[in-house]
Amino acid sequence: MSGISFPVADRPVVYIIHDNPEWIPPFRDAFTAEGVEFVEWLLPDQVLDLSALPPQGIFWSRLSASSHTRTDPHVKEYGRAVLAWLEASGRTVINGAGVYELEVSKVRQHRLLSQQGFRVPRTTAVFGHTGLVKAAEAFTPPFITKHNQGGKGLGVRRFDSHAELAEAAEDFAPGGDNEPIDGITLIQEYVAPAQPFITRAEFIGGAFHYAVKVDISGGSFELCPADACQVTPGQTGIAAAVCSVPDHDHHDDGQAAAASSAPQFSRREEITDQTPLIQQLSEFLKSQNIGLAGVEFIETAAGEQVVYDVNTNTNYNPAVESSELEAGRLPATRRIAQFLGTVLSSDGA
Repeated sequence: MSGISFPVADRPVVYIIHDNPEWIPPFRDAFTAEGVEFVEWLLPDQVLDLSALPPQGIFWSRLSASSHTRTDPHVKEYGRAVLAWLEASGRTVINGAGVYELEVSKVRQHRLLSQQGFRVPRTTAVFGHTGLVKAAEAFTPPFITKHNQGGKGLGVRRFDSHAELAEAAEDFAPGGDNEPIDGITLIQEYVAPAQPFITRAEFIGGAFHYAVKVDISGGSFELCPADACQVTPGQTGIAAAVCSVPDHDHHDDGQAAAASSAPQFSRREEITDQTPLIQQLSEFLKSQNIGLAGVEFIETAAGEQVVYDVNTNTNYNPAVESSELEAGRLPATRRIAQFLGTVLSSDGA
């Protein structure tokens, strides 16, 4: 295997394919605790002999939609090539090529979710930036923009008027501060939550693990729960993951004080594997062969549950994970290590 620069074990292990070392330590600790051997494959800067066979083992893709913000704008293409090579060689890949295509395209996510009967935000895809202002005329303010290839909340901005977007339109142009990597910007209806939080439901092996409440009462929220991708509230531009909260000014001082003292991430105990939306999401993930995912949704004052994002390289908040251990429950990272260890064993390791 002289033409393969990725590290290779001398026995079957779990290979973790990823593009961000900062996200790996919690999984490294969990794998060690569960006694599951693994090897990291980090992109970019690798060499791959296409005539060589991949090593024995299973492969877990943690390639992200935001990879271009950290290293190389072509990481998505590198990842596609690696996954194609693995799958053509018959290797077991968790969250493989088809799942990666879903990860890097909110257009694909929107259409699949809609086709499966989920309530999704009304959305228009704009190719290039010149048609952005005209396309937004069909939306009643406030509305939001986001990048088709997102992650970390890329391109998420709220606009309270069409004039406000017109002033910012050049930011979405090539070379602009808010240029999408694939040239596609989404305009989306603003879905107001009944209470100032969104929910992220985590699934492992297609089964529900837990749901996390993300407090957005401060006027913004970070979509990624990991410490490694926290941003400053109110930050804009390529790394921002912010979205204004409706009715924020209607909180009294007592409510605001209570919100500021509450943890931003906490488990929603009332959401279980028997919750209808959770059951529907579990079936959806299984139908798309998505082994690991975090799905985000908003509950409106009208009682609707609006699903707006599927994260297939999901991260986990350390405070929530610690509270799981304290409650005598298995944290998500440990459950993932168990799940992948089981797949490895059943794969003939």
